[in-house]
Amino acid sequence: MNFASYRELISGRSRGPVAGVARSALSFASAFYGAAVGARNWAYDVGALRTWTAAVPVISVGNLTAGGTGKTPIVAVLVDWFASRGFRPVILSRGYRAHAGAVNDEKLVLDQLCPGVVHLQGASRVESASLACQQHGAQVLVLDDGFQHRRLFRQVDLALVDALDPWGGGRLLPRGLLREPRTALRRADAVILTRADQCTPAEKGVLIDEIRHFGRGEAPIEAVFRPTGLINSEGSGTRVDSLDSVAAFCGIGNPEGFRRTLADAGVGKIAAFRAFRDHHHYTEADLDDLAGWARHHGAAALVTTQKDLVKIPRRCLGDLPHLGNLPLWALAVRAEFTAGQDRLTKLLQDLATRISAPNLSKFQ
Repeated sequence: MNFASYRELISGRSRGPVAGVARSALSFASAFYGAAVGARNWAYDVGALRTWTAAVPVISVGNLTAGGTGKTPIVAVLVDWFASRGFRPVILSRGYRAHAGAVNDEKLVLDQLCPGVVHLQGASRVESASLACQQHGAQVLVLDDGFQHRRLFRQVDLALVDALDPWGGGRLLPRGLLREPRTALRRADAVILTRADQCTPAEKGVLIDEIRHFGRGEAPIEAVFRPTGLINSEGSGTRVDSLDSVAAFCGIGNPEGFRRTLADAGVGKIAAFRAFRDHHHYTEADLDDLAGWARHHGAAALVTTQKDLVKIPRRCLGDLPHLGNLPLWALAVRAEFTAGQDRLTKLLQDLATRISAPNLSKFQ
């Protein structure tokens, strides 16, 4: 079953006796998953499982659901905040769905968004944190996708909630997309509502009330993803509104968020749209199929996300960054905070006061 079919199943849109039996089986599995998550969180809460404290402050960016909430652009903004003030941040992440011996798409994108910033990937964030401090002179660690990784202590815990799919169907994995119950938001120092501009005011009001209820009673910080233009694999750029008709595709956790952002950015027409599973690795057969699919729909270009573009081998794009005979672009976005930014700034400033400046000369 592909991810699109899975989403149809857990949403209830897939009908019939087979779908009903499948959902019952997933609900049964969810009960065991929920028990395991609850036991693990309880063990950390009472100290039966110990946390490890790094030598420098840690800020974590994570979420409750499996799938994209926009963590990468948020991480990039936080890293830039510290780097622009003269601190040395290091990014830590697991490297989910990276090929053996390689890095994943999130690191490749963050390397573009945060040039020169060290990014360590590995299953043990504790080992990565130690390495960052001892060998890379880290002054602050930014933990990407760290809300459930409780072994590494963090001074600031940020939890992201996506306005388009806030609760992943309201059920725990695998029956829904929740990694843990919504009450886990109480661990967060702040909740960030992403894509806050892509829901109606009434929908946002309901979401804010739910976040207050499940969290610490505070309204979320609101963030949007502003398109900054189109870029290709050579680093050249153009305006979004320069394209009349595009075929768009992506392999991210929230494909609808990408589709809406692209439409709102001013592209003339989205002639066709295709979604792959999150972190999809593109084969040459995939790319040949996408080129033919785009031509069939009369598109003048293909557009994807930065996370997808970095996974497409340059050799597959010919002398020019094209698929087939159509140019391939990625939509570049930057996170912007539209409400609650003063509260986020205070959290960052309080964290900055904890940073002691070591002798960095040996790292320069």
